[in-house]
Amino acid sequence: MGTWRDHFETLYRTSEDPWNYETSIYEREKYAETLRCLGGRRYLHGIEIGCSIGVLSADLAPLCQRFTGVDLNERAASRARARLSPLPGTEIVVAEIPGSWPAGRYDLIVLSEVLYFLSEDQIGMLAGKIATDWLHQGDCVVVNWLGDTRTPLSGLEASDAFRRALARHVSFTDRLRGPVSSDYEMRLLRRC
Repeated sequence: MGTWRDHFETLYRTSEDPWNYETSIYEREKYAETLRCLGGRRYLHGIEIGCSIGVLSADLAPLCQRFTGVDLNERAASRARARLSPLPGTEIVVAEIPGSWPAGRYDLIVLSEVLYFLSEDQIGMLAGKIATDWLHQGDCVVVNWLGDTRTPLSGLEASDAFRRALARHVSFTDRLRGPVSSDYEMRLLRRC
């Protein structure tokens, strides 16, 4: 396989919704649990890494005064922009994380089923960038698939690597949500 960019380009060229975000019961239940995890809290600026076509973004954006969705693929980002266009204070950017991290001050960071696409070194770089821009008392939701990811790191390995790397930079509480599902792990990190 080539790069992840090439992989996702092929996926989105063959399907507008390759993971069935719009129709999957699994995704809807996971999104609902993500919102429950946040407990109705409101945020100044939220960011979702790997926002794809913006289905979860459309649920998160109303909780935020400003919301930034980030995806590697322009086709996915274009659909996310269209979905979020009625919502004020939203932007969708195409960027390859961690190298093109959109600098800002975030009190909500969502990493839903994206960490295992990164190497351990890239996860460390991402943790450093997040630590710089993560506001005190801000939330970071980390969701990882527990099945075979077909990537060098499993979901649990990626989650562990991220939390270890983040702990080298900042203090945070770590609350495991669950067991919510046998398919994924959800953690709510709150910066101290």
